[in-house]
Amino acid sequence: MTGPDPAPRRVRVVLAERRGSRRLVRTRAEVEDQTEVGDVLLRGLVRTQLGLSLRLAGLVVVLLGVLPLLFALVPALGSVQVLGVRLPWLLLGLLAYPFLGLVGWAHTALAERVEQDFADLVDD
Repeated sequence: MTGPDPAPRRVRVVLAERRGSRRLVRTRAEVEDQTEVGDVLLRGLVRTQLGLSLRLAGLVVVLLGVLPLLFALVPALGSVQVLGVRLPWLLLGLLAYPFLGLVGWAHTALAERVEQDFADLVDD
C-alpha cells in the first residue's frame, strides 16, 4: 500500500494575451479606416491637445495678467528698482519673453507626449 497520490500539477492557461493583441490591431484598423470608433479616438486626442493648450494659455493669462493689476493696486511696486531697472519693466518687458518661451517649450513637450501615448495605444 502506498501513500495518497500527489495532486495533479496545476497548469495556468492564459488567453488574455491573444485577445488583447487582436483588440489592439483592431484599434489601429479602426483609426486608419476612420470608423466611428477611430473617430472617437481621434476626437479624444484632439480634446486632450485642446485641454492642454487651454490650461497653458490660462496659466499665461493669469500670471502675466495679474502683474499690471498688481502694479495698479500697489503703486509702490512700480517705483522699486532691481539692478537699476524698474520692476514693471523688468517683469513685463524682459522676463515675460523667457517665460513665454518656457511655456511654449512645455507645450511642445507635453503635446508630443500625448501624441506618443496615442501612437503607442494604436500601434501596440
